[in-house]
Amino acid sequence: MDGTDEVRGLPDWRVLVVGGASGMGKTGVGRALARRYGVPVVEVDDLVEALLAVTLPEHLPEVHFWRTHPEAALQAPESVVERQIAIAEALAPAIEAVVANHVGTDTPVILEGDYILPGPAAPEGPVRAVFLHEDDEGQVTANYLRREPEAGPQRHRARVSVLYGRWLAAQARAADVPVVAPRPWEDLAGRVAETVEDASSATTSKNSALPKTAGSSAPSAADTCSPRSTARPGRPPALKRTDRAR
Repeated sequence: MDGTDEVRGLPDWRVLVVGGASGMGKTGVGRALARRYGVPVVEVDDLVEALLAVTLPEHLPEVHFWRTHPEAALQAPESVVERQIAIAEALAPAIEAVVANHVGTDTPVILEGDYILPGPAAPEGPVRAVFLHEDDEGQVTANYLRREPEAGPQRHRARVSVLYGRWLAAQARAADVPVVAPRPWEDLAGRVAETVEDASSATTSKNSALPKTAGSSAPSAADTCSPRSTARPGRPPALKRTDRAR
């Protein structure tokens, strides 16, 4: 028992982003953190379904891609990852609107999903983020098999997930967003919560020791409400020849 089911007072953030590739444990962590903080969870998958219901492929071709091109999921893992990144970029404005709404209305929420892109960390701001990454393809294959036994071993899907996860983790680290290893599963939710809370405490202590200067101010909500940077992310560093599927 790591205390993650204990309901506490409202957190000092308004959006807690839990990102990472598929099969990393985000859904379970999101639910445990929701119980810990007494706030709801918004899943990006639901946002995708809503957009699919009210748009046509010609409006948002990237978001509709897996429905219009289901066979593309069987392409080389590197190609699938490139498509995942493109979809994440296409969804970014919608995700940013959800984040900004919760910040603006002062309603805390946990936002969880595969298609969230990391952005600059703001440990004292209204938006916090943690990304999960498991780099062991065998473990991710086992995770899928445990979750979807009827599908059998999904090795291709696990390869895609690890490659996409590597890219997300690299982007997160570049933006000073914490990356947490999912294992051991038993205390994952507690470790994620501690990571968020420790980062906030460390920044508060550091800032309190700094002298105040004229014209200095805290970041505005507009500066911190987005879980991604304004610059478009580059191509995944993991997608190089040495990482190609054998």
